[in-house]
Amino acid sequence: MSKAQVFQINTENPQVRLIRQTIDILNNNGLIVHPTDSTYAIGVHIKNKRGIEKLYQLKKKSLLRPLSFLCKDLSDIAEFAKVGDTAYRTMKRLLPGPYTFILDAKKTAPRVTQYSHKEIGIRVPNDAICQAIIEGLGQPLISTSAYVHGGEILADPEDIIQVLGGHVDLIIDAGNIFPEPSTIISFLGQEPELVRQGKGEFVIY
Repeated sequence: MSKAQVFQINTENPQVRLIRQTIDILNNNGLIVHPTDSTYAIGVHIKNKRGIEKLYQLKKKSLLRPLSFLCKDLSDIAEFAKVGDTAYRTMKRLLPGPYTFILDAKKTAPRVTQYSHKEIGIRVPNDAICQAIIEGLGQPLISTSAYVHGGEILADPEDIIQVLGGHVDLIIDAGNIFPEPSTIISFLGQEPELVRQGKGEFVIY
């Protein structure tokens, strides 16, 4: 039986009361399932080390494989990553949206989000619920797509409740979300590189 609370939150005008309760859960070391503009995802406060470890265990991910994190806007990205001119112009045009950008990390970036060469993956999703949570939290959200090891990405809230209800503290029901992975663009080299074609169009400005 699910132990998780379930909130039905309006996808266009998220209820302030429910967003505040969601933030309280995150601030109290909880794990949540939340919508993004590409999939449902499992999220945890960026400073919740115990929750991050639990997330790795749930996804059966190696601790050597970092997690991406979600920021509110471009200014948040600049706090944690080195952003060159091309990257800045491109992200300014494409964000918020279904993209993950691989950038060189600054020392301020949490180590758990860094690849072996001190690279980080950052997203700014175009989703009202997700944006409201991040803005209210005042911190980025560590996040990974909502599936268990070896399984498909979950799209139906009822399936999420059945599969993840015993492992997380809150599930946000925002209706069915057809899962499309984010487009991954790397700005590590001299030229931008398409790492994975997903929902977002690959455009460089």
